[in-house]
Amino acid sequence: MSRAYNEMYLDDAMRNLGEAVDYAVNSCGLAADEFSGMFMATGIAHRFGMGEPKLVSGMSGIELVMFVMREAGAEDYIREARYGYELSKEYWSGYSAAYYQWYKGCSFKKMFNSMKLSKLISLYNTLHEASLEKTVDVIDKRSLPDKNVNKIKEKRILCGMTQKELSEKSGVNLRTLQQYETDAKDINKAGARMVAYLALALGCRVEDLLDIK
Repeated sequence: MSRAYNEMYLDDAMRNLGEAVDYAVNSCGLAADEFSGMFMATGIAHRFGMGEPKLVSGMSGIELVMFVMREAGAEDYIREARYGYELSKEYWSGYSAAYYQWYKGCSFKKMFNSMKLSKLISLYNTLHEASLEKTVDVIDKRSLPDKNVNKIKEKRILCGMTQKELSEKSGVNLRTLQQYETDAKDINKAGARMVAYLALALGCRVEDLLDIK
């Protein structure tokens, strides 16, 4: 199997992505999937996944997050790092995600499309004492689509956008958008123009946002 990049960078990549997820979630207050969305939307995940030395070992995980936030125009989220005495489940998830991406030779986009970062974090209690190879095996077996995930919210997070940003970009009222994301309103009954504007803002097809049986 072809690995994503030279193994000499792997340890640094795993530690840095672990620190990055921990800092983004526990210090900056981002949702895990919101951070992974920014990571991918800025193109930094692709560069990291290709083993670019500047990203995988030339900066710390905290510096990596700050770089992502600046590129995403989300500097307001940057906070002072809070250090704990034990490795967090968020650190473990980033550490494991970096290993999985390298081991499988896939993109982070493909990985997080099949298993969201938040779902990986939820496996911490089950897998944090297991080998990395076991973790890869379990991720592969559990990487099934979650049919209950709201499609607009899922696409928005993958694009690294907040609800406010999507509202502004699409022209859809923020409160209306929130109602569609929580299924308080049925997107299938929305006006065609509104759905088209959302799809255009999210870079997807109209049918990708509809609940088509």
